[in-house]
Amino acid sequence: MRNVFNFNPGPAVLPEPVLESTSKAVLNFANTGMSIMEVSHRSKEFDALLVETESLVAEVMGIPENYKVLFLQGGASLQFSMVPMNLLVDGKTADYIDTGSWSSKAIKEAQKVGKVNIAASTKGDKYTRIPAPSELKLTPDAVYCHITSNNTIYGSQWQTFPDTGSVPLVADMSSDILSRTFDVSKFGIIYAGAQKNMGPAGVTVVIIRKDLAENAPPNLPTMLQYSTHIENSSTFNTCPVMAIFVVHEVMKWLKEMGGVPEMEKVNNKKAALIYDILDNSSFYRGTVQKDSRSKMNIPFRLPTEDLEAEFLSQANKNNLKGLKGHRSVGGMRASIYNAMPIEGVQKLVDFMADFEKSHK
Repeated sequence: MRNVFNFNPGPAVLPEPVLESTSKAVLNFANTGMSIMEVSHRSKEFDALLVETESLVAEVMGIPENYKVLFLQGGASLQFSMVPMNLLVDGKTADYIDTGSWSSKAIKEAQKVGKVNIAASTKGDKYTRIPAPSELKLTPDAVYCHITSNNTIYGSQWQTFPDTGSVPLVADMSSDILSRTFDVSKFGIIYAGAQKNMGPAGVTVVIIRKDLAENAPPNLPTMLQYSTHIENSSTFNTCPVMAIFVVHEVMKWLKEMGGVPEMEKVNNKKAALIYDILDNSSFYRGTVQKDSRSKMNIPFRLPTEDLEAEFLSQANKNNLKGLKGHRSVGGMRASIYNAMPIEGVQKLVDFMADFEKSHK
């Protein structure tokens, strides 16, 4: 086991068994004598892996048969554009709920395509919370409603997803996918950059209800149509072969760990360790309202910026890496994704307690 605990928000920590199996595949993938970085994306060996990876994602997430799992490129940032390009037809409105930097960026891209209704925003509260159901001003006949399920920068998370009735819910789940159970059938599209909970940077997983792909305007460029990638099973162009391999290995690891339900229990325990010290300290201060707290990204502050700089320096010396908060908000941030072991969180909490004692 490594003696470094990686709290980076993404690219983020990967499970140790996944790193081991990937290192072997870098030398020899599926007994081909070729590296996973060399093998053709149209080879029978990789095709078998791709089919199994899609099947594993569907199994662990409980994805219904009328959905398709896609492995695309361009990150969640490209999905900010692809979603409205495919769904936001002339004369219609898309609802967006603004809860942080990434949802704000998604709104800006959608506004370039068509009419957007900002159904709610917590920007006035510095994104320290998720809006209450009573605050949502939804459009009855919207083509979709877009949310960001977990806010990596600000550390807020939807605890209960909004009820949008017959309007498809679209979610950027980049930073909390696979961390908790939920009903996929309540969503029209789910997308996630893999580099936090699913694999490395370079592949974006899109889960789309197949009928929604039929709504794209005919003049939309081929590569930007979901139907293109559905028809070609994610291999219309050269797909990110190695990144998909790692997603496959993460899915195997997650299944062996007991699946999403067991992972959710562990994630709850990890988050509780950190929030407990924040709630019982006059030295550390959490920055998110309690009913909106993320279990993946936990931001916090110390009394002064000088103390924060010293905290980071000492944490690095103790092999607690990646704890610096996002440049736009400052402070600290502990990202405790699925692959972060509870031992790592316990070491962080112990360090926090010792640091507080020595600076009071």
